[in-house]
Amino acid sequence: MPLSIFGFRALWSPWFLVTLLIVIALYIFLTTKMRHRFEGSEPLARKQLIFFLLSMVLLYIVKGSPVDLLGHILFTMHMVQMALLLLLVAPLLIMGIPNWMWQKVFDIKKIERIINFFTKPVIAITLFIGMFSIYHIPIILDNVKLSAPLHSIFTITLFFAAMFFWWPVVNTLKGQPQLHGLKKIGYIILSAIFFTPACSLIIFVDVPVYETYQSGEAWLKAMALCVPAGTLAGLSGLGISGPELFTTMPTLVDQQLGGILMKIIQEVIYIVFIGKVFIKWYKDEQDNADEITQKALVERQRLSIHQQ
Repeated sequence: MPLSIFGFRALWSPWFLVTLLIVIALYIFLTTKMRHRFEGSEPLARKQLIFFLLSMVLLYIVKGSPVDLLGHILFTMHMVQMALLLLLVAPLLIMGIPNWMWQKVFDIKKIERIINFFTKPVIAITLFIGMFSIYHIPIILDNVKLSAPLHSIFTITLFFAAMFFWWPVVNTLKGQPQLHGLKKIGYIILSAIFFTPACSLIIFVDVPVYETYQSGEAWLKAMALCVPAGTLAGLSGLGISGPELFTTMPTLVDQQLGGILMKIIQEVIYIVFIGKVFIKWYKDEQDNADEITQKALVERQRLSIHQQ
C-alpha cells in the first residue's frame, strides 16, 4: 500500500516544519539584527550558519518528513533516524551556535554546573551509549513506542545525551574543558567500541524481538505517535494489519539491516570526525614543533636534576 493513505499531516508534519522555520528565523534575527545588543557578541560566521541550517534540515528530514513515518514501519528507517539525529544533528547544532550565544547559556550558573558535569568525557560517553543501549532493549523500545509522552521524553533526553557526548569533541568555547589531539581521537574510537555490543545484539539475533514492528495490534498503537487518531480510525476498515502491507522485507531481515546500517553510518561519521581531528592535530604539531621540542627538553632537564 502507498504511504499516502496516512495523509499529508502524517507524511510532512506541517506544524513541526513551521516550528523549525520560526527557530531558524529567530536564530538569524538574534545573530544578525539583534547581535549588537549582546555584550561580547561577534559577527555570524558563514560556516556557523551552514552548520545550523544543516542541523535544522536534517532534523526535519528525520522527525518531520516521510522518514519519520517509515521509522514506525521499518526498523531499518528507525535506526537511520537514530544515527542521523544523534551522530550528525547533535554536533552540527553545537557547531552552528556561536560561542557568544553558548556563553550566555553558561552565564546561568545552575545550567553551567549541569553541563560541566554531564560533559565530562567519562560521564558523557557512559550516559550516551548507556541510554542508546537501554532504549533498544526490546521491552523498553516497545513500551516507549506505545506512549507519546514517554516517546517524547526519551527522544529529547537521548538527544541531550548526544549533545553532552559531542561537546568535548566539537566545542570551541574558551574556558570549557576540551579534548585535544590524540585524546579526542581515542574518545571517539572508544565510543565506537562501546556502540558495537548494542548493534551486534540486533544484527545477530535470530528472531524478531520488537513487537511494534511485527505485531499488528502493537504496530497500530505505535503508529498513533505520527498519524492523527482520526486518520487511523478511518483506515481501520481497509484491513491494515501490520507493517508487512507496506514492505516485502521480512521482519528479521529488516531488524538485522537496521543494526548494520546504524553501525555503518556511525563508522562513516566517526571516520570523518577522526580525519578532521587528526589533520588539525598534525598541523598544530608542525606549526608548533619548535615550541613542543623546547618544552620537552625543559621537562627532561627538570627530571634529570630531580633524579640527581
